[in-house]
Amino acid sequence: MVDGFDLEHHGDLEVGDGLIDLAVNVRVGTPPAWLLDAITASLTDLAAYPRQDAALAAVARRHDVAAERVLLTAGAAEAFVLIARAFRPRHPVVVHPQFTEPEAALRSAGHLVDRVLLRPDNGFVLDPSAVPSDADLVVIGNPTNPTSVLHPADVLRELARPDRILVVDEAFMDAVPGEPESLAGGSIPGLVVVRSLTKTWGLAGLRVGYVVAAAGLIEQLAAVQPHWPVSTPALAAAIACSNERAVAESAQAALDIERQRAHLIDRLGTTGGLSMYGVPRAPFVLVHVAEAPRLRESLRTQGFAVRRGDTFPGLGADWLRIAVRPEDVTDGFVKVLADLLR
Repeated sequence: MVDGFDLEHHGDLEVGDGLIDLAVNVRVGTPPAWLLDAITASLTDLAAYPRQDAALAAVARRHDVAAERVLLTAGAAEAFVLIARAFRPRHPVVVHPQFTEPEAALRSAGHLVDRVLLRPDNGFVLDPSAVPSDADLVVIGNPTNPTSVLHPADVLRELARPDRILVVDEAFMDAVPGEPESLAGGSIPGLVVVRSLTKTWGLAGLRVGYVVAAAGLIEQLAAVQPHWPVSTPALAAAIACSNERAVAESAQAALDIERQRAHLIDRLGTTGGLSMYGVPRAPFVLVHVAEAPRLRESLRTQGFAVRRGDTFPGLGADWLRIAVRPEDVTDGFVKVLADLLR
């Protein structure tokens, strides 16, 4: 607990047996059969230590960068731990509300973390001038969890400095059609982009993600990473999720999510008693509603799990995050929600 916020709390703790999961932002119906086949085929190689060359090359091709600019990690969470260990900033800043693991990792490594809080009254829009000029490590999510806001790439570029590490968490970027605001593959000084295969491909239990950055930054991160950090099955997944077929399927999934999110927003708009701020672009929406803790518990008794918002700095008890799901699931959820609000 830091300043009243439980930075270690994540959506998986909201889910229970028999509950329809609107708390965790993993795409339903995943992993697909072809991905499971690729992972299963790798199991015959478990006696050998993992070799990363093919996976590094596949991810590098996916983002049109040299393999030296890619670091494979045991999920995005490990990437944040490596960042906290590899770099020694004097003034690290985390832009909130956002995924709490980066700040938790920095604090665990002994850093004194400053916060910049974005506000709901302007849609959680980032003003680059709000970030202290002497901040030498800045962390921001894009699109941001839990606000679902997608920051323009040009705005994020304004945060870059020759003497600053700029960490952009793009764990949900592949859920945005066309990924227009992605900075992965860019040549911005000090840029570190963190990506995850967990959300789109349903691989939370496999732990696989990666970092894209300048080769020198990758060397610093790799220096504090243990040997063989990514398992052979996870490497197989990284290869399979980076080919042309996977990229095309991911693009279609992003369009499906966009449609499903529009349906969720439309249905929530017909429900009195709650408010949304900003323009949601991720596979979840953030809502403000009175007595959210009581409502969340009531939803659980009706079979639905949603994510509490009071563990995110910048939010409070009257916030809930709701995952985007297929239209029939959304309709059932909103009917129950409307009844409870009445």
